[in-house]
Amino acid sequence: MTPKAPNNGWWRGGVIYQIYPRSYQDSNGDGIGDLPGITQRLEHIAALGADGIWLSPFFKSPMKDFGYDVSDYCDVDPMFGTLDDFKALVQRAHALGLKVMIDQVLSHTSDQHPWFAESRATRHNPKADWYVWANAQDDGTPPNNWLSIFGGSAWQWDTRRCQYYLHNFLTSQPDLNFHNPAVQDALLNTVKFWLDLGVDGYRLDTANFYFHDAELRSNPGRGAPDPDKPDPAVNPFNPYGWQWHQYDKSRPENLVFMQRLRALLDQYPDTTMVGEIGDDDGLARVAEYTAGGDKLHMAYCFDLLGEQHSTAFLHGTLERFNTVVGDGWPCWALSNHDCERSASRWGGTPPQPQLLRLAAAFQASLRGTVCLYQGEELGLPEAQLAFEDLQDPYGITMWPEFKGRDGCRTPMPWVAAAPHAGFTTASKPWLPVAATHTPLAVDQQAGHADSLLSYFTQLLHWRRQQPALVHGRMALLPLHPQVLSIVREEGPQRLLCVFNFSDQAASLALPPEWTGATALAGSGLTGARLDAGTVHFEPWGGLFLQA
Repeated sequence: MTPKAPNNGWWRGGVIYQIYPRSYQDSNGDGIGDLPGITQRLEHIAALGADGIWLSPFFKSPMKDFGYDVSDYCDVDPMFGTLDDFKALVQRAHALGLKVMIDQVLSHTSDQHPWFAESRATRHNPKADWYVWANAQDDGTPPNNWLSIFGGSAWQWDTRRCQYYLHNFLTSQPDLNFHNPAVQDALLNTVKFWLDLGVDGYRLDTANFYFHDAELRSNPGRGAPDPDKPDPAVNPFNPYGWQWHQYDKSRPENLVFMQRLRALLDQYPDTTMVGEIGDDDGLARVAEYTAGGDKLHMAYCFDLLGEQHSTAFLHGTLERFNTVVGDGWPCWALSNHDCERSASRWGGTPPQPQLLRLAAAFQASLRGTVCLYQGEELGLPEAQLAFEDLQDPYGITMWPEFKGRDGCRTPMPWVAAAPHAGFTTASKPWLPVAATHTPLAVDQQAGHADSLLSYFTQLLHWRRQQPALVHGRMALLPLHPQVLSIVREEGPQRLLCVFNFSDQAASLALPPEWTGATALAGSGLTGARLDAGTVHFEPWGGLFLQA
């Protein structure tokens, strides 16, 4: 057995800032963000108070799904720069005290990957079994009823082999066959490649999708989803949500591969993995994938990435989290590159400024790791795009009811008065800069004490000084019609975090064990005051109390 390398647990309770490379900063004027552009802007992230960055894919790719279709796991796509540019980025990030995590897409490759070109050539070659191939049924239809998340059957007919291949996403993203040990070994070698270059960890795309049912059994139907209980992982116009995904993902063999992956990372000091879990029961999978200390370090699901944010919903989600996840470690995100921005999804149109501050404080109060998406610290709303500006194949397919993911992927606004808000010097960026984003540019908020950017900066630096928020246990006070109350404890520090998730004034009489509590200053959160054992809230107000 190879001895484990030391791990300082920087990620445990840390803050990770997600960067979508195409949209962060363009350094060469081609309208697309790149690695040197990110390197130029790392000081913004360090000053914000993040502990590390997560980079969405920058590997070689035909970009049918914007980098989530990899054609070479061990090189940088020229549109983003070179391997030397990546090494320079890591060096600069480390100099600023930032860890670097990269997005690893292991479940599938591009159909232009050399592995797939070889696999599809014949039924008898060294890589013939590296992807999921299956014969048609007697009537020529696909092997089973599995569906693609991007619409239609998950099976695509291939005329070379006269067989179907599996694709959980685009037809140009064939799924690898993890039942073949050689596939696992090859992928682990690609993971090792970047670890040897100094990365500090991985975000694992679709981490529960790696294995499929070897018998190819059809999924049971669940009927049309309840419109009153939307699934945040699947848009309501997508038939994918009409199945229980019993056989096409979250298979038990997946956990064994996670143990292999973890054993590799454990050979490198201070590294970590966070997995994306899209499942019918996301919290249960987070528990399963992070339990025991031998699989993922942390995981996130989609519970807080939907529209629901009432006190009752949040209380129920956290109550179930406490019951289900146990010693597992979550990563909490309110926004990312796959969902509508939280400023619009939770904040409304136009976003309610006090709610955005409350949401950030709430996220900072949860047991787990905080993940922020670029522009969240600016309060960027979802961008509204014309159909002719769309790039996302998911949105193009399901237009107009579902507009895809481009609205959260538009360029980062840096300088309000500059063309394209300082993102690029090109005449046209790959996606337009939203007019609603320009007034929120970094240069308009930096240094202004009342700006959302200044609030995020204050909150995150303050949080670092609160052991109970970074490492502590979490409990909930009983459900209140308007106020969510979270207890965090670590050593001698005991905090009560209270948030009015409603647009009406509220009051909360403190329970007897908290009657001697005092308000804890410094977070920047406003809208509530303590008076004679009762907290009085303005709409969307909150307060931190210390026993």
